[in-house]
Amino acid sequence: MIPTPGLDLSGRVAVVTGASRGIGYFIALELAAAGAHVIAVARTVGGLEELDDQIKATGGQATLVPLDLADMAGIDRLGGAIHERWGKLDILVANAAVLGVISPIGHVEAKTFEKVMTINVTSTWRLIRSVDPLLRLSDAGRAIVLSSNAAHSARAFWAPYAASKAAVETMMRSWAHETENLALRVNAADPGATRTAMRAQAVPGEDPETLPHPQEIAKRIVPLASPALTETGLIFQAKHNRFVAYRQPE
Repeated sequence: MIPTPGLDLSGRVAVVTGASRGIGYFIALELAAAGAHVIAVARTVGGLEELDDQIKATGGQATLVPLDLADMAGIDRLGGAIHERWGKLDILVANAAVLGVISPIGHVEAKTFEKVMTINVTSTWRLIRSVDPLLRLSDAGRAIVLSSNAAHSARAFWAPYAASKAAVETMMRSWAHETENLALRVNAADPGATRTAMRAQAVPGEDPETLPHPQEIAKRIVPLASPALTETGLIFQAKHNRFVAYRQPE
């Protein structure tokens, strides 16, 4: 079950991608507030510096990594640098993603489709590949992969993003099965509709005040990093605060 509030992550090392804004920003803040050293990864240096200021203001610690996740060699170097400095990784939050466009599938430009797959799928695989050995060295490695209900609803005009999240969930499940006999727990988190820039891009006419703030969603997701967590290979719906299995393993 999901641990109760009062999470203690003292001495644990966490990577958060897409940490310069939105849900990733607040997940990084929550992890740091719980005592974790946060390795914050994002393209936007200004957003990372603002995050660092906020973490330091509450007595936390962070390492900033300005990195475009299209840089696959850079992702590989990240794993090596973590190993050299800490010798392990305790928490991975693979949050970074792009929406692409909301468009009929036949109208999606090749470069747009390829960017969505590169950032949302290929870079997530590359990140897993880079840090899986480090998570295995932790006494309670925890991986949280951000997904979306779009992976299951197959809504009209959302094809590239939906396909990318379905791929990410499938990778997560396979990884969870591969590691189910280890201390590593691997799950996906579906934040639901949240007051973020991506949501505004996807649904421009929506009133953002009707949606939960990303800080609220982050507070629900961060307990998945707890050493006490037992679930693996499932999707956590932050909106409903529950685990679900959309497809039971055969």
